[in-house]
Amino acid sequence: MTRFQLIGHELNSRSEVTPGNSVMDKVINCFSKRPEAVWRLICFPWAGGGSIHYARWERLLNQSIEVYSVRLPGRESRGREPFFQNMQQILDEVLGVLLPELKEKPFAVFGHSFGAMISYAFTEYVQKVYNLQPVHVFLSGASAPYSEIRLQSPNRSHLSDEEFLQWMISLGGTPPEILANPEALKLFLPALRSDLNVVENYRCSRPTSPFLSCPVSCFDGKEDFPHDLQAFKAMTSGDFTVQMLPGSHFYLKDAANEKVILDYITKHLETAEMAYL
Repeated sequence: MTRFQLIGHELNSRSEVTPGNSVMDKVINCFSKRPEAVWRLICFPWAGGGSIHYARWERLLNQSIEVYSVRLPGRESRGREPFFQNMQQILDEVLGVLLPELKEKPFAVFGHSFGAMISYAFTEYVQKVYNLQPVHVFLSGASAPYSEIRLQSPNRSHLSDEEFLQWMISLGGTPPEILANPEALKLFLPALRSDLNVVENYRCSRPTSPFLSCPVSCFDGKEDFPHDLQAFKAMTSGDFTVQMLPGSHFYLKDAANEKVILDYITKHLETAEMAYL
């Protein structure tokens, strides 16, 4: 499958919804159920992204981890659904299907860029409203939502198409055949703009005290635009680490970097298992 076909598959696929709980299967892409898994890793997409990239992680992780990759409206099998307009809509839908799962067994969270913002909002909300928290939070490619860098960053969702494309090119990671293909852009740009609009309108205050006690680990590309990862430390009283990897904004698509991240996740969930047991 070419990179263009893969992107098209992520945007249009209707094949990954399986029989069972139709609402759960609509929102969560899980390639294979692992009822004996010790942990669930809940993954939130980057802006404009689908669920397939993270769902395939289940094939790369050991049997103790079950991957739940969140599928938002307006992409893949949900291509005809209207995009969400704000963060609370995302939280309400995801928790509408996942809350029983969160109570059933320990979970961790991973999010890159827009997904890191959702991860922050998600973990804050489930702790404050339901008194639940993950065993580990993995964040990538984003400043904390309350950081000065984030608050001062320019809005992108309302740029002209030409300006928007130039910005996408500057980020790297989008295949040039997508950027040069009008039909592909028609599928991709609306979801990206919508997700950026959600981020740009999401506001939260810096925590006056940590609301989590679990470890928080941050990753970023060394050649990406600077992010204030250190500001995420305010969310937890637990261990906090930052790891920089080679590459720009979509550094995690590189196979070597992906292996580093997945090995790190596996190691730290196994460590959490020892503490949990």
